[in-house]
Amino acid sequence: MNTYSYFCSTRIEMGTGKSKELPALLHSLEAGSSILLVSDPGVIRAGLVVPIQAALEGAGFRVSLFDRLSQNPRDTECMEGATQFRDVSADMVVAIGGGSAMDTGKAIALCGNNGGTPADYADGRLSYANIAPIICVPTTAGTGSEVTRSSVITESSTHRKMTLKHASLRPTLAVLDPTLTYSVPASVTAATGVDALVHAIEGYTCKATNPISQALGAKAMKTIISALPVAFADGQNEAARHAMLEGSLLAGLCFGSADVAAVHCLAEALGGMYDTPHGIANSVFLPHVLRFNAMENKAMHADLARYMGFAMDADTDELAVEKLIAGIAAWTESLGIPKLKDVPGVKTEDFPRIVELSMQNGSTPSNVRTITAEDYLHILEEAYQVR
Repeated sequence: MNTYSYFCSTRIEMGTGKSKELPALLHSLEAGSSILLVSDPGVIRAGLVVPIQAALEGAGFRVSLFDRLSQNPRDTECMEGATQFRDVSADMVVAIGGGSAMDTGKAIALCGNNGGTPADYADGRLSYANIAPIICVPTTAGTGSEVTRSSVITESSTHRKMTLKHASLRPTLAVLDPTLTYSVPASVTAATGVDALVHAIEGYTCKATNPISQALGAKAMKTIISALPVAFADGQNEAARHAMLEGSLLAGLCFGSADVAAVHCLAEALGGMYDTPHGIANSVFLPHVLRFNAMENKAMHADLARYMGFAMDADTDELAVEKLIAGIAAWTESLGIPKLKDVPGVKTEDFPRIVELSMQNGSTPSNVRTITAEDYLHILEEAYQVR
């Protein structure tokens, strides 16, 4: 019999217009009156931050804005934010944006209160404690960071992507308002949506999975596979935007108490090397890792094909797996996501370093099929040959 645990302490508020309730929600937390608001320049330019900041200030909160972060957040940016957190005597962190803002916000809440660097926690030199309250307001449907215990940060000196992981990194409050995603460009909608799908797939299949994660993952897969093409084609489609934000949330809950696996290990290595958007990096490797992993558990991967509508119940497991791999490749191509060879900066001479970084990733042992450095290299070479 399988033993497992599942935990999520985050209060979730989901619905159209929910972001307007943020001041009242924060007052109900009784966490203090000084906020470090973390967001990125693109979200600010889209006009999403100013109304929320004004509403918070109008409700009596002191707000200091930190917006110096990258699409793949760096440890140096987190340390700068931690310094600002202390300088303004912030009580809490409110992160408005995609995964970069939310992951940076988590690292700031950790280092701002306790000192140290992200690497000190990722490498076990410092323990997770006394973390400031984290409030997340996602503006993309992708990472699910608003409900996870993880924060992925790039170590600037080595290009290593570090995963800070602890139950206390789960946000205190997640406020999900689909209207904040309407202005997301189609290319970002696609990339972040694929990221969410990979969370559901890997949370469902990894060695750390459990029945609760699998139930959430199955629902997330069904939701994302149908809603993402609609949201990609029409960013103002309210039903599709709502479904995608919900699918991303479910996928975050899926892997948040399980793990990700080899697709993410390769994607994070690629992102660390070339600053590749995370969803694109996931997409280029997904069909190839699925083919590799299906050899370990064909029946499980056949179920994935049926959840996502690529295969019929009457199909054999072998046929369902082939339909899964072909279907995922065609689906991502329809979203305009480039192939590995077309990703800016990628060079075959860097493959050994990408393999090394992938093997160092803490989620490699969670892959459903044991994966070696030679396997990673083969997947890289196979993905690079696709046109």
